[in-house]
Amino acid sequence: MSLVNRRRRPPAINIVPLVDVLTVLLFFFLVTMQFKQVSVLNITVPKIETAGKNEIKEQILIAVSAEGEFFYNDRPVDKEQLEGLVQLAGDTTPDMPVLLIADEDAPLKHVTLVMDLCRSHRLNKLRLQSR
Repeated sequence: MSLVNRRRRPPAINIVPLVDVLTVLLFFFLVTMQFKQVSVLNITVPKIETAGKNEIKEQILIAVSAEGEFFYNDRPVDKEQLEGLVQLAGDTTPDMPVLLIADEDAPLKHVTLVMDLCRSHRLNKLRLQSR
């Protein structure tokens, strides 16, 4: 018997163990990953030592930037549009919570304007976001 006449099997890679390992890694990362709300707004909220966590899931998000720009659910709006949206929200769901995110350098008159708009349209569950 000669070694030259013997046929070799072509090399093969068994991918079943690789798929198993990748499935376990994918499951691990999905379980351990923290999903945070991604926001495109460049707002630095003020720090409040006694602030609690925001555990409300369905809410209206109103933001005020340092330049006094308004955002309604992450969309830029002007003052008149904001008033219309708040009025519509107050008419349809008067008990809907509102989360107000204001930059720490935002003018106080804009923050109080938003608070006044919300309260005048029956949106009384108003919270301020902090870090």
